[in-house]
Amino acid sequence: MDVTIFGFLTPGPFEMLVIAAIAVMLFGKRLPEVGKNLGKSLTEFKKGVRDVETNISDSVQSTPSLDTPAETADDREQSASAPRFEIPTE
Repeated sequence: MDVTIFGFLTPGPFEMLVIAAIAVMLFGKRLPEVGKNLGKSLTEFKKGVRDVETNISDSVQSTPSLDTPAETADDREQSASAPRFEIPTE
């Protein structure tokens, strides 16, 4: 895909001026409040994305690796700590 295509998607200085004029007409005196709320929303969204990324990376790191050998039946028998049965002597 050619990179020059994306140049058409970004607004130039005149388009930014038109967008700003429309924003002033729509929001007027509330424009600073709208900008503040938009900034807070963006910050919360970034925090949420960061939390999801850390949860995913934690779950990937905590899953057992296939490189570690599985416990065999012999290992389980040796680690059993049940008492042995002894015949009582009278």
